[in-house]
Amino acid sequence: MIIFMGDLQLNGVLRLDKWLWYARFMKTRSKATKFCQSSRLCVNGSIVVKAHFLVKQNDVLTFSIVNNIKIIRILKLGVRRGPSPEARALYEDLSPPSILNKEDYKFQVVIGKREIGSGRPTKNQRRATDKLIAKDDQWQ
Repeated sequence: MIIFMGDLQLNGVLRLDKWLWYARFMKTRSKATKFCQSSRLCVNGSIVVKAHFLVKQNDVLTFSIVNNIKIIRILKLGVRRGPSPEARALYEDLSPPSILNKEDYKFQVVIGKREIGSGRPTKNQRRATDKLIAKDDQWQ
């Protein structure tokens, strides 16, 4: 039996990159494809490396966008990339609430930022900055 791509929605499955595009997590289908191929997305706990991975209802997606971890349960597959309210009806957001508020971002220390007009860093200053960044990465 030959299954065509249009028939997949009748079988209750849809390509992952297409679903991400329908649900408006990605602006273009090609960006959704590249995101799926980057191995930064898990479906039901297993890492996805191909954009043609098939998803169905009640699958749980885990990925990170702009330092925010998203945990999404697929409620519907969708048939088109519609308006935002229609896209929000495709999934349920299970993500934990963000710890930092917008006010908290003002007080974060930015490592490696220099004052305007201070010139280029010396070799010693650059190495000290690199050490600080490496120590910060160690704890993430």
